[in-house]
Amino acid sequence: MKKKIALITLLLASLLLLTACLPGGGSYTPEAPAGFFWGIWHGWVAPVSLILMVFGDNQTTIFEMYNTGLGYNFGFYIAVISGFGGLSIFRRSKD
Repeated sequence: MKKKIALITLLLASLLLLTACLPGGGSYTPEAPAGFFWGIWHGWVAPVSLILMVFGDNQTTIFEMYNTGLGYNFGFYIAVISGFGGLSIFRRSKD
């Protein structure tokens, strides 16, 4: 029972930590845009962003509007592809 409570607490804390750095929160401006590493982070948390967008959070977006362009886009793309099974082409099946 204690393990279940600890696991639930850890999952909720992780979710809160992930949502603290979502795109569209107003922390980026045209003068200080999100760069390559923030693109990677926003690609990793894209599923959380999507869920929050679907269920009514109007400030959350999947992609940061104020970004550096190619660097941010490249980081976002790398994270989305690797996080959503892009590396599965290198896995072998256990037949």
